[in-house]
Amino acid sequence: MDALAYLSKSSKSKPQPVYALAGDEDFLKRRVREMIVANALGDADPSFSLTVYPGDKLDFSTVQNDLKTLPFLSPCRVVSVEPADKFVTENRPALEKYVAKPATSGVLILDVKSFPETTKLAKALPDAAKISCKAPYANKLASWCIEWAKAHHGKLLKADAAEMLVEMVGTSMGLLDQEIEKLATSVGEKGIITTAEVDSLVGRSRSADVFRILDAVGEGKPTEALNILGELFEAGEDPLAVLGPLTSQLRRLASAARQITLGQSLGPAMDAAGVPNFPRARQGFEKQLRHLGMRRLDKLNEWLLDINLGVKGGNSLPPKLQVERLLVRLARPRETAQ
Repeated sequence: MDALAYLSKSSKSKPQPVYALAGDEDFLKRRVREMIVANALGDADPSFSLTVYPGDKLDFSTVQNDLKTLPFLSPCRVVSVEPADKFVTENRPALEKYVAKPATSGVLILDVKSFPETTKLAKALPDAAKISCKAPYANKLASWCIEWAKAHHGKLLKADAAEMLVEMVGTSMGLLDQEIEKLATSVGEKGIITTAEVDSLVGRSRSADVFRILDAVGEGKPTEALNILGELFEAGEDPLAVLGPLTSQLRRLASAARQITLGQSLGPAMDAAGVPNFPRARQGFEKQLRHLGMRRLDKLNEWLLDINLGVKGGNSLPPKLQVERLLVRLARPRETAQ
């Protein structure tokens, strides 16, 4: 079962004796775990009936004894193993036996990175007990933000504001949740969150700083672009971490350019490349296309391949210098670009 589907249930679901929370989105795992505990314990105080164990050095007998212990002032006991990958690997046969005959007074939560469906343990659990905690694809996050703002804060997050929010914050659902809460509090009774609020109130991520760099490139301001890059490096940012969002945007530019050469008009070409739909993103993207020109746009994928290999050891130059050289290539006036 998908975590968002589980969280969207309006009524309490019947607790399963064993849950596997698989994936790498901690925000979803935390929310799902809270709902499982709430459904299992009802109004009971979790401090009496919830135990959390680290799974790196944990034997199965400890968990089993805890699950079989009669609950105190609650319907059952809940045991959560976090993280549980090593625990599952080392105790797979015991867990398979337990799932076949679980304690009637306990609920076990296994927090794992992966839970392959091909294993006997996974096959023994019903779909309702296997919850996939993976973030939606990046192009679906804006829609999730809109739904989350409405469901949890009673606010209308405009579509273009949601897209701007994802561009500025990145794909971490936990950070997006924090920013949505901050925006909802700020607008108060107004009830609507627009791009103006997002632009003025949301903290900028590394990705947003990279887009500032490319905006400066599109504006024909190479010195400003290099200064922003320098600020990132001075703040301790790793060149590879900067290169990630930079690569993403440059691939969008290359993709849009290909669509245009095939006869596609600018708007649909940007749609196909996945450019966000709020005006500032579209205007900045168009300026970057015009500044780079088709000669450089044709070479972007080649340049990106070279630098991604180079910063990973394929080039003797320091990674920071390699990123700076790429930026100079992008920022220089079109007539002198090589």
